[in-house]
Amino acid sequence: MPVEAELTAVVRDPDRVRAALAELAAAERSVYADTYYDRPDHSMDRDGYELRVRTITTGEQRRTVVTYKEPPVDAASRSKPEHETTADDPQVMGTIFTALGLIELISLEKHCENTRFTADGRDMLATLVTIPELAGRTFIELETMADRDQLPVALRALRAVLDNLGVTEDDAVNRSYTDMVAAQRHES
Repeated sequence: MPVEAELTAVVRDPDRVRAALAELAAAERSVYADTYYDRPDHSMDRDGYELRVRTITTGEQRRTVVTYKEPPVDAASRSKPEHETTADDPQVMGTIFTALGLIELISLEKHCENTRFTADGRDMLATLVTIPELAGRTFIELETMADRDQLPVALRALRAVLDNLGVTEDDAVNRSYTDMVAAQRHES
């Protein structure tokens, strides 16, 4: 089963990283409206599962995807097996999940600049992310698909790209956006 190999980091110089990515390919700007669902006891979140409804708005186009992620197969990178499909109506999905006894864990908005390119023979997606509630911080998500047995090789390829962008291992982010936003809301 393929795994989404992913590394996430804080970007200390967004303009420099944006310029370096622009040399690879043109970025596509999108806004993601994410809603995460869980059991009332939060056991999915606690055990590393994710169930998300995401509406992606790019210009005048809008699409919704439902994503189910299994627990990480690599604790350091939080790389997870991912299952995704399109949906027509995010509100209907919310109604279905609620009827099944799930609750809304958290909703958040991500502003994304997606750059698709090939490196080390792999299709990669670099996403520069800002989250209004985490103002002043820019993140990069770098991902590629890999079979489980090839995950270490894929992660090394991702790390090499981040190194070339000037994003070091010290910049790695180990907390999820949902945890960071929840903490920010708790502090406010």
